This record gives sequence, C-alpha cells and structure tokens, in this order.
Amino acid sequence: MEKAKVYFTKNITPEKVIEMYKMLDTPLPGKVAVKVHSGEAGNQNYLRPEFMKPMVEYVKGTIVECNTAYAGERNSTKKHEKLMADHGWSKYFDVDIMDAEGPDLALDIPNGKVLKKNMVGKNIVNYDSMLVLSHFKGHPVGGYGGAIKQLSIGCASTVGKCLIHSGGTVTDQNIVWDNMAEQHVFCEAMADAAESVAEYFKGRIAYVNMMCNLSVDCDCCEVAEDPCMSDIGILSSLDPVALDKACMDLIYRSEDKGRDHFLERVESRHGTHTIDAAAKLGFGTKEYELIVCD
Repeated sequence: MEKAKVYFTKNITPEKVIEMYKMLDTPLPGKVAVKVHSGEAGNQNYLRPEFMKPMVEYVKGTIVECNTAYAGERNSTKKHEKLMADHGWSKYFDVDIMDAEGPDLALDIPNGKVLKKNMVGKNIVNYDSMLVLSHFKGHPVGGYGGAIKQLSIGCASTVGKCLIHSGGTVTDQNIVWDNMAEQHVFCEAMADAAESVAEYFKGRIAYVNMMCNLSVDCDCCEVAEDPCMSDIGILSSLDPVALDKACMDLIYRSEDKGRDHFLERVESRHGTHTIDAAAKLGFGTKEYELIVCD
C-alpha cells in the first residue's frame, strides 16, 4: 500500500478546519453525515458547535451521533436529544441520533478478528457520505480517541458499543462493564468495527482530527482531567489509520512537559494496538507522508 497523505497545520481555527478538509480534494456527495462528539454533560473539553459550525455548513451536513452504553446523559434518545440542545448542537444544525429507534443495522466484517458484524444506528443508510470530525485526546478505556474511535464506538448503536467493549459477547448495557474483553481484544474489536463503517462509505468519507484540549480523558467523561499538553494542530486525511498514527507520532515527538502523562494513559491501555490492528485489516496504512501547511 502506498503512503497515505496526511495534511497538518499548527493553526487551530474554524476556518483552518475547512482549509484542511479542502486539501483532501475529495468533495463529499449527496447528504453528508458529520460525525462529532457531542460531549457528555459536565465535560469541559469537548469541541463546541460554534467551532464546528463553518465546517458543517460548508458541506451542508447533518450532525450524527449514537446513544451510549454507560450511565450519563446520552444513554437514551430522550436524554441525548436534550443534551444536544443544551450543548447548542440543535441550535445550529439538524441533529440525528442514528439509533434513536431500532432495529439497528448490522454491517458485515468478513475479515474481522474479533467481530464479524458491527451494529450501527440504522439511520446511517440515510446518508450518501460522511465527514468524521474528531477531537483527538486521551481515553480512559481506549488510551486515546481519534478517527478510528469515531468510526467504531462513535457510529455503533448502544448494542454495538456493548459488543465492541465485550469482544462480541454482551449486548446488554446493564452488564457490559462487568464483562469487558481483555484490553487487546477490545482494541481489535474497535478496529473491526471501524473497518465496517469505513468500507460502508468507501470513497465517500473524509477525516479531520483536531489536536487541542489534550486531556488524558475523553469527551465522554462527565468529570474529565484538564488538558495536560499544549495544543498541537489540525490534521486531515482520507486514511483514518494514517491520520491517527500521525497524531500519535506528533505526541511522541513532542517536548511538551505533559507528554509523558498523556503517553502513560495511551500505553497503559495499549492504545496504539488499535492502530496496528486497523492497519492489519487493510482499510488504512501506518505509512504516511506528512504535508505541512501554513
């Protein structure tokens, strides 16, 4: 597989998000799903809708999310829709909780190492293309969160999230956290699930990672640790594996005083194993060319 192109700028503004998307030179056709992280109630680090607004408007997109599988304000459609309103998403955009009503859509994963099917919100079929806008940061379970996590956990229904976390054994959110898979299995299940969504939108999907508010905790945490590193920049690619690998490489090369704390979170959760597993599945590559933009 030839090297993927990953574009990078140190400048973090709403306008630069659009510029980095334009660098991909791949217009998204038809009705565009824009996958973001809505932010759990109480979280201080998630990227606000005002920041995303110019980009979402540029592609005339619909904000899409799925319900969670843990206690909080996003684990039922009614609560999630209220939170989307409280956080301002519904003020600016059309919002679609893709698994608001069942049944879920099963996406096949023929070469999946852990999962052979991924359960996603059925409303995904209403979209012709997808823009994945990811806040790159740490994660209490996955080690880090970026494009691959947005494809996998982000697009999975509640049942799908349970299957990923349990390594394909549990569909009930009430018991999944007592039946977590071994860490390497969970990472591989995330890669499997991510492949199914990447393949579903193949040729009609683009990715932008924003490396700011770099906490070791995810935007899914109601009580998240404050950022431990300075902002790094915005990266874009048509390859989610190369994109996440480039982000991690920038972390490793950083001389920021908070780098080691961030990496302890990633390495203690074997976070980069997700990137390795995704590359082995073949829907992306770890080999990339970093193209620095003004």
